[in-house]
Amino acid sequence: MNDNFQKVFIEIRGATGGDEAKIWAKDLARMYLRFAIRRGWKTSSIDELTIAISGFNVFELLKNESGVHRVQRVPTTEKRGRIHTSTATVAVLPEIKESEVNVNPSDIDWQFFRASSQGGQNVQKVSTAVRLIHKPTGIVVTAQEERFQERNREIALDLLRAKLWEKEEERKMAEIADYRSPIGRGMRAEKIRTYNYPQDRVTDHRIDKSFGNLEAIVDGNLDKLLDMTKNIS
Repeated sequence: MNDNFQKVFIEIRGATGGDEAKIWAKDLARMYLRFAIRRGWKTSSIDELTIAISGFNVFELLKNESGVHRVQRVPTTEKRGRIHTSTATVAVLPEIKESEVNVNPSDIDWQFFRASSQGGQNVQKVSTAVRLIHKPTGIVVTAQEERFQERNREIALDLLRAKLWEKEEERKMAEIADYRSPIGRGMRAEKIRTYNYPQDRVTDHRIDKSFGNLEAIVDGNLDKLLDMTKNIS
């Protein structure tokens, strides 16, 4: 019965576009959180722009969201009304079991610090937040939303395993790049979607299809869009 119960990590980062890209990354995080809440999935924050979502068929539905999301709009800081183009990267990583990806404890440097989130006095006063550095790969993971350091350590390790899995998947894809079309692989280097605010249009470049009512989509109404992209392979 629980075979389809899954957990994913969604990591969003502002790319090109400076401050507007950072704002766009936050807008995307809010979009996925709102969608997850509407679906009745469990959500939790790991870091400012890294969230965990648990529920039935979560990875199957969200896996193709990985890639570059481009926005075209007039930033709130723009005084002349000019349209700017900014991007953010989205990575959707499945939870990986310890038995599937082995992490050597000696390969990890741990750092502990006080959380910057609004997590209550306990979180603020005690060094509950953790940052791990995986020395062989240089991967850095931060977890700071939980109230207890041990729980943040567990979350950071879970996210590290997911990132190591992604790195291995990218390596495999690179080996067969000449054999297989890159369309639909869901890697974060791909520009998969454009959100054009002046034209009230969201275009998914993989299926060459546009959708209206952009504000509703960014507010978490992703059902129709995800249904049309879930079978990309």
